[in-house]
Amino acid sequence: MFWIVGGEELIQALYKAWPIAPLHLLAGQMHHKNWGGVAFYDLIFPLFVFIVGVSLVFSLSRAIERGGKAQALKRILLRSLALYAFGLLYYGGLSDGFDHIRWLGVLQRIAICYLGASVLFCAFRLRGLVVVCAALLLGYWALVSFTSIRDFSLSRQHLKELHLDSGSAETAALFYSTTNRVRGRFEDGLNLTHQIDFQYLPGRRLNGAYDPEGLLSTLPAIATCFLGVFAGLFLRNEAVSDRRKVLCLLGAGTMGVACGFLWGLEFPIIKKLWTSSYVLIAGGYGCLLLGAFYQMIEIWQWRRWCLPFVWIGMNPITIYLVSSLVSFGNLAKRLVGGSVQHALGDAGHLLVSLVAVTLMFALVRFLYQRKIFLRL
Repeated sequence: MFWIVGGEELIQALYKAWPIAPLHLLAGQMHHKNWGGVAFYDLIFPLFVFIVGVSLVFSLSRAIERGGKAQALKRILLRSLALYAFGLLYYGGLSDGFDHIRWLGVLQRIAICYLGASVLFCAFRLRGLVVVCAALLLGYWALVSFTSIRDFSLSRQHLKELHLDSGSAETAALFYSTTNRVRGRFEDGLNLTHQIDFQYLPGRRLNGAYDPEGLLSTLPAIATCFLGVFAGLFLRNEAVSDRRKVLCLLGAGTMGVACGFLWGLEFPIIKKLWTSSYVLIAGGYGCLLLGAFYQMIEIWQWRRWCLPFVWIGMNPITIYLVSSLVSFGNLAKRLVGGSVQHALGDAGHLLVSLVAVTLMFALVRFLYQRKIFLRL
């Protein structure tokens, strides 16, 4: 959440003010890849989903112990519906009419992943969860790789060249009249995932004919949540020493990243399709980071430095929604923008970014100190 709300702009501003090689490399990681490959910024969303899986192990285990599975399932359903509703609100709700609701988005995907992983967590033991996770990853790969699709690209660039609008009747007619079939295609706009969105996803789709958080790609996203569940179950195992937990998390993370890149040679690493190789890489980095932070915070007890991030972590949905309604960057410009920013040159942009991040931390600190938490 730190990177989404202001950290990314802070790094960009720092590089602009001090253009040295290390900052150039870091700033280059603060953008999504246009299509294939993975950068640091591409890992933020799946790490959210991963940590949802980790946390549900602890929360649902306590809920089942206290009230039984029926009560836990009721809680799961209510939390999922609430988070999904927040997602609809975040993307505009009914502001543009019922036909332009964005039914699937970031918060909606998190809600669906939480719902799917939580219900199955209540229903199956570890072995069953592993089978389901593997089936999701392998099944998605098989569907996208071997299902025959129309040889018609729905990318914005291609439709623009044809002078077509993604939602027009002419585009639909041309798409359905295409008789040539292909399979195993992973290009932007020419793959099974995007064609399913075009045909079956109602409302507003972020990329015109399809959505990066679309229908079919939600299945491997649930698998990302399961990887977090596995990590959470391992952390909760009191029979394993802390040192062994760290070593195993680091080992599993390294293996996940390596297997993901290896699978990527056949099933490309594409965030906007949430490919199975991307799931393994993101889950691998999730384990590596979890192991590293577990070592620092739980074993070495290095905790003071991370308190500001605890403030954010206690109110992630709040700060996400607030950032969509109130721009911390615009507020910072009101304080140190204009002539102050211009007088400092490149350092002025850095000052604005620093003030924006400071305002964000001030808000979450205020909420934390007064024990104001938005809980779902």
